[in-house]
Amino acid sequence: MEAVSRTPVSLDQVARAAGVSRTTASRVFSGNQAVSDLARQAVERAAAELGYVPYNATRSPAASRSESVGVVVPEPGSRLFLEPLLPRLLRGIGEELSASGIQMVLFSPQSPADVHRLEHYLAGGHVDAVLLLTLHESDALPSRLQARGIPTVFGGRPRGSIEVSFVDVDNHAGGRTATEHLIEQGRRVIAHISGPRGLHAATDQLQGFREAMWNAALRSDLVEHAAFDRDSGEIAMERLLASTHRIDAVFAASDEMAAGAMWALQVLGRRVPDDVAVIGFDDSPVAATTQPPMSSVRQPIEDMGREMARLVLSLASTRADGHRQMILGPELALRASTIGRG
Repeated sequence: MEAVSRTPVSLDQVARAAGVSRTTASRVFSGNQAVSDLARQAVERAAAELGYVPYNATRSPAASRSESVGVVVPEPGSRLFLEPLLPRLLRGIGEELSASGIQMVLFSPQSPADVHRLEHYLAGGHVDAVLLLTLHESDALPSRLQARGIPTVFGGRPRGSIEVSFVDVDNHAGGRTATEHLIEQGRRVIAHISGPRGLHAATDQLQGFREAMWNAALRSDLVEHAAFDRDSGEIAMERLLASTHRIDAVFAASDEMAAGAMWALQVLGRRVPDDVAVIGFDDSPVAATTQPPMSSVRQPIEDMGREMARLVLSLASTRADGHRQMILGPELALRASTIGRG
């Protein structure tokens, strides 16, 4: 479909729509601190609705290119920063950007003040585009980058209703495929240790689990929600076993959780996979170190990073309207924790 040309939206139009003066609107886009939060939000909302792009984002590519892309990563103390998946994702991003002659610049804001400063830095033309790997649900950075016309791509489907470009793994398909594998192995009382409530990835995995169970006419209510760590997986497994000892398989939302579940089973004298089959998610190094080695759902993390980089470079070069979204398919990595009974 051909793009429809239109007259650029002016700063005066944004100011009128926001109900503020032109000076106030100008201060918002210049990063001036002498603007109330209420006025700033009104201007940013009006700019996003009207499609206003500040002057520094409308210059010719040759004049504005910094030859760099900003990557916003979690604060060092967060779980995601410590996961083995993050280095793999950054490796994929870095390889693709390097192949295109673009520098990757990492940012790790640790407080609302850091996020505020980062917003003004990114809006100052220091990077050509931004990749967001994680943010708190309350963070306004995505909408502010959008209002300033900065090409932005999320790693994973974000919460909230804001329309954004993102690359994600099909967690629904992963949950369904993992559960179908357990069913194919003859398991009939299958439990699921899900991630925290409200998390998109966990919700999608749970829906995939239930879909596979419904299709096989099996009960799908053996579900415990937990954090993604080993201790939480162990506790969740103990709760599931307290509800019924008939469980003969478990699908956990992460390898760490699955490792904790496996430990709880073995402490209680349940053999894996003879009595209970266990499958995790991520195919992290943890999966190969358990006894027995653990089956898992492998996520194409490096491919995800490469696709994120390609997408954001495309958005930066075309400055096209609209959003693009890509979902990558997972695959099974089968090991001894599910593929046989002694």
